[in-house]
Amino acid sequence: MSKKIILLAGPTASGKSKLAIQLAKKMNGEIINADSMQIYKEFSILSSRPNNTEIKKAKHHLYGIISVKKYFSAGDWLKLAKIKINQCQKAKKIPIIVGGTGLYFNTIVKGISKIPNIDIETRNKVRNLFKKLGYKEFYKKLLNLDPKVKNKILPSDSQRSQRAYEVILKTKKSLFDWIAHTKSDFINFEISKIYIDIPRDELLKKIYLRTELMFKNKCIKEVKKFNLLKLKKSLSANKLIGVQEINAYLMGSLSLDQCKELINIKTRQYAKRQNTWARGHMKNWNKLYSKDFTTLLKKTLKVIS
Repeated sequence: MSKKIILLAGPTASGKSKLAIQLAKKMNGEIINADSMQIYKEFSILSSRPNNTEIKKAKHHLYGIISVKKYFSAGDWLKLAKIKINQCQKAKKIPIIVGGTGLYFNTIVKGISKIPNIDIETRNKVRNLFKKLGYKEFYKKLLNLDPKVKNKILPSDSQRSQRAYEVILKTKKSLFDWIAHTKSDFINFEISKIYIDIPRDELLKKIYLRTELMFKNKCIKEVKKFNLLKLKKSLSANKLIGVQEINAYLMGSLSLDQCKELINIKTRQYAKRQNTWARGHMKNWNKLYSKDFTTLLKKTLKVIS
């Protein structure tokens, strides 16, 4: 059996999980999560993690395995993904990596730079500076430290700007110098890359339906439990769409309908960012879609086989 990996990406709510399950059945595969929010134990509803019925249809890995209390990076994910990919190979199964986190897919396709761990003090220093200056002034300061950032990171990309700043501050070396010496651990694998290129109107319908389903499945209760943990605001789990909006509803500053609409708006904006990222970083991926699921599955199998 040749070394094969299937990568299945797409914007949030595009139907990746459903397609991945059918691919796993058809191709003797196992599913590996590549979604940075579905990794958390405490968020099954708001992250739209595959439910128990779906999990029974195919073997799933790396879902709900990390506490929201822990910092979890793309590098951490890659370490776990490599273990699961190797296990799949030994079991003569095809790993199907599915999710919406572009950086995770990048670690498979391009590898990950061997940047030393950045200590929490440096991270906090950079975050506090960003809050103090705002993204425009922060970006100007970053360019003075690391001119190589220009035209590679947008001023509005706060996460990558802060990452570039903390790297140059700690290592005295540009993030892009580290990246230049990076290579994939999977150069000997045949990698099939699929991106679900769903039309905007179709995606919006799916987003609205999913939001309603979240509330039906008691996402408010999930947020109440999360609040009891009293996490630091800097931890990634706080950024999950729905947490702030539901808390605003619980505090009485939003009605339930306003809360749902705000979640829909934020989800639409997130999907747009995912598609924008894909246009820049997934140019050679197979962009597929059909409103008819059977047709989409056939198209995907044709590309993979």
